[in-house]
Amino acid sequence: MTSIFQRALGDDFARLHPRLRRRFGFASDDGVACVGTGVMDRVWHGRGFTRPFLWLGAQRHILLPGQGENIPFTIENYPYRDSLGRETVTFVRTFDLDRPRRWDATMIYSPERRSVVDYLGTHQHVAVDLDLSVDDRGALVIRSGEQRFHEGPLHFRIPGLVTGTAVVRESYDDEIGRFRIDVEVSNHRFGPLFGYHGTFTCSYPRGEPVPEAIRPVREQARV
Repeated sequence: MTSIFQRALGDDFARLHPRLRRRFGFASDDGVACVGTGVMDRVWHGRGFTRPFLWLGAQRHILLPGQGENIPFTIENYPYRDSLGRETVTFVRTFDLDRPRRWDATMIYSPERRSVVDYLGTHQHVAVDLDLSVDDRGALVIRSGEQRFHEGPLHFRIPGLVTGTAVVRESYDDEIGRFRIDVEVSNHRFGPLFGYHGTFTCSYPRGEPVPEAIRPVREQARV
């Protein structure tokens, strides 16, 4: 089976650094996952008024509160078929700040939207279209697009005024033998909201089930 990232990138997937092709090239029937561990050189947030929103979002693991330097970090990417039969990959990031803080996502490829859709949080309240590209150094660049809110009968596009636009760049540094990650989430009116950057290494466990602790509490059918 083709990974959701290969589907989204098409022929450009071959332009990724070989280590990134391995990291993003597996699917649920391959029986392999990817678990990264490392240190974020810096985790930061924007001006003071952003804190209440970050703390509120953190209750469902949608936003990341807190800040610091040299923060231990893990990322757990497990592929599986969800209850709707969709090829899904977990993106559960844990930061050892004042206490372990998680930023959860599960990703699918949507033929309807012709993109990867990123469901944020434990209950998949927010669905975000992702634009994937490969830069001239073989790094994966992800930019978030339209965002939609789903809760019971409610279903609407979230206005840009209150959303954060994420830019993620993940690369592999051959000199130090580690992955590099740089994330910035900002609002076009209010400026930077939060972000982090640092390095990590990956292991590829085989034959392990998706840990229940990182599965979403609820799966959202709407994209």
